[in-house]
Amino acid sequence: MNNLEEKNVALVKQNHEQVEPIKTVTVNNCNITLLGTAHVSKASADKVKELIATGKYDAVAVELCPSRHKVIVNPDAMAKMDLFQVIKNGQASMVAASLALGAFQQRMAEQFGIEPGAEMRVAIKDAQAEKLPVLLIDREIGTTMKRIYRSVPWWKRINLFAGLIASVISKEKFSEAEIERLKEGDVLESSFSQFAENEKELFRPLISERDEYMTARLIKECQESKYQHILAVVGAGHLNGMAQQLGTQNMVNPDERIAQLEIIPSSSRWFKYIPWMIVVLILTGFVIGFMRSPEIGTAMIIDWIVINGGLSAIGAAIAFAHPLSIVTAFLAAPLTSLNPTIGAGMVVAAVEAYLRKPKVEDFNRLRTDTTTLKGWWNNQVTRILLIFIFSTLGSAIGTYVAGFRIFEQLSNS
Repeated sequence: MNNLEEKNVALVKQNHEQVEPIKTVTVNNCNITLLGTAHVSKASADKVKELIATGKYDAVAVELCPSRHKVIVNPDAMAKMDLFQVIKNGQASMVAASLALGAFQQRMAEQFGIEPGAEMRVAIKDAQAEKLPVLLIDREIGTTMKRIYRSVPWWKRINLFAGLIASVISKEKFSEAEIERLKEGDVLESSFSQFAENEKELFRPLISERDEYMTARLIKECQESKYQHILAVVGAGHLNGMAQQLGTQNMVNPDERIAQLEIIPSSSRWFKYIPWMIVVLILTGFVIGFMRSPEIGTAMIIDWIVINGGLSAIGAAIAFAHPLSIVTAFLAAPLTSLNPTIGAGMVVAAVEAYLRKPKVEDFNRLRTDTTTLKGWWNNQVTRILLIFIFSTLGSAIGTYVAGFRIFEQLSNS
């Protein structure tokens, strides 16, 4: 064992031995005990078990949203995912990002020897054993990720996706600084801070907004359910923020605040018009080309098909798509690029899902396959997601390359 590994072991051991922070706040005659935990600490899971066993609480709140809770209580739920609906609803990129985050957490499990979020599993299991209500107080992970995405300037968003890919293929062990951050107890924060270029831009949607959201959910439960004492199991990174907000009790209408924090910020209005503006420019180029001569117009259309379709097909091929899916990419991209309401990736991925329908074992292996680059290509579920992303990217690049080519021809004719 080298020096770095020895330090890592010592830090994790210290983390296991530390005392989990606890704060109790009274809201509307209801006591709320906030237990700050570390998602990579066995000591945190033991502390949760110890507190629930005291019998002092009539409800247990956990830092989970319905989606994350579903994965914990029903690990096989992923096997029932309808990939076609995921693609149709434009959720393929979001699912791919979620799987990448899951791969990051799997790396933690392998290094620390404990499943991340073990204290949440203990809280759910022991609360159910004691017949106590389990309150899911965290915001939906999809909403949080979308608000994170919208909080970052569009030219920096590529860094988020590049970082997610890097987190999947990285084989490096967590550094001392990263382990210290993991002690703060928020898996999402730890995941993004691995590669975030500017953490300040992510802090509000990732941490402070969720502090507010979980506080509002607890106040709402106190107002409506008349609980006497709630045990809230949250990451240590949320403890102070939530305790401060609960202490002020200045949230008159928690439902209104919850609704505000669930809104997905809309993109800039002008940004929505860009795809249509490009279509108008391309079609205008075709018209001008044919007005000058049929040969020029025909050459432009051929360039459009070859460049746009070719790059989309190359993207599908990089993801090891079925030959018919690659042909579909070549044929679909030139058409879908002229209709911003549907993307080439959606068509190609749907064809791939039809030709090579994922098997149950593909879904069952997602947890392990997503931890390696090779696994993403070998698993049919993730391969379809890659086909969607790469064929879409190829078509997008092809649109701009072919567009410049068309106007280059016009300027030279």
